Amino acid sequence: MPHRIIIINGPNINLLGEREETQYGKLTFSQLKEKCLETAKNQKLEIEFYQSNLEGEIVTKIQDSRNKFDGIIINAAGFTHSSVSVRDALEIVKKPKIELHISNIYKREEFRQKSLISHVVDGIICGLGINGYVLAIKAMQELIENGNR
Repeated sequence: MPHRIIIINGPNINLLGEREETQYGKLTFSQLKEKCLETAKNQKLEIEFYQSNLEGEIVTKIQDSRNKFDGIIINAAGFTHSSVSVRDALEIVKKPKIELHISNIYKREEFRQKSLISHVVDGIICGLGINGYVLAIKAMQELIENGNR
């Protein structure tokens, strides 16, 4: 039975391909989803791909995921820097979690350089563009199978 992971995306990620190309690249949200589904298939993983612009919906999805999935990859987007609720929901999940950002948050505005969720995840990938998703999927498979060794 393949491992199941969920990729949770926060606000404005649905507008990839329409927003700051220098930060987020040219791929659309649909193209990103297809790339992730293809990567997961090659890794023999099942994935669910989710996006919401609403904080409460993301919190609920994290809570619902704890018994349905073997790991969580999250690009919390703007909620990374502001949501204690997303952080607390992630802390409750006792399965591998990876924080993901398309841009390098540490090279951006000062307010974006603080992540409230970094302390409750197993790893962080940022600044590698859309390829960060591919790396996160592969890293998640390793975390699930081998632990954080």
